[in-house]
Amino acid sequence: MQLLCGNAGTRGSVLHSQDLSQQYGQWALICGASEAIAKAYAAELAKHGICVILISSDISNLTDTAKAISDTYGVEAILIEADFSQGPSACKPIKDAITSKDIGFIINSLDGSLDLSQEFTDLSESVVWDTINRNIVAATLVTRLALPIMVDRGKGAVVNISAGRCLCPTSRKAALSASTAFLDNFSRSLHYEYGHRGVFVQSLLPFRVSSRGSEGYSPAGWLAPSPQVYASHALSTLGVSHRTTGYWPHTIQFRLVQCMPEWVWMLGSRVFTT
Repeated sequence: MQLLCGNAGTRGSVLHSQDLSQQYGQWALICGASEAIAKAYAAELAKHGICVILISSDISNLTDTAKAISDTYGVEAILIEADFSQGPSACKPIKDAITSKDIGFIINSLDGSLDLSQEFTDLSESVVWDTINRNIVAATLVTRLALPIMVDRGKGAVVNISAGRCLCPTSRKAALSASTAFLDNFSRSLHYEYGHRGVFVQSLLPFRVSSRGSEGYSPAGWLAPSPQVYASHALSTLGVSHRTTGYWPHTIQFRLVQCMPEWVWMLGSRVFTT
């Protein structure tokens, strides 16, 4: 599966020549919606007339996001609080929300709040549990809940937002590093299983985007775009590439990491995570 990345020309041909709701469906189910990239991706879909269902273990910081999306783009925005550490019971509100809805998009985002630089044995059991549930269990169950709708209709898109560093293990981030690899492998497996049945599955592998500080998103630049800029570029690759960084400067980074000996990557990760 080749790693590709859309450009300005691709973006124009993909997003302006067809209606996303007609091609995929009217609703997007977004898991891990508290993450900056996921929020920006939700807004980008809403810009194209897609209604969104935002799922998070804590929706307290999503109320303003949902209202802004609804007011700005005139689409419905639904909030669902789901704690996947509770097991199957977390699925019920999601099942209820997607009943009779034209689900066209499943977006699963890696939980960046769990990006802790600690030795594995120093992690508390609750952090390990959260890492597994928020990244692996959540993405797997949400996809299982909504994917049958897409398969029945013969159209839809699944986008799993992982990280470019899934290529190599990362020192002092064993659990999260494994989660990034899971999301990438999960996407690639689903592509071969359901691609011929009309479902487009994409593994999205970003490197660093700017994060929110006390004075807004900073720093933002060529290699670390704002979440909004990144999401705009990433959406332009939907329907084009099954495995992509979503942003061409990140593709350069991805290629460099691919060529890098693992010991060099590990040395760098130890320097920058201490």
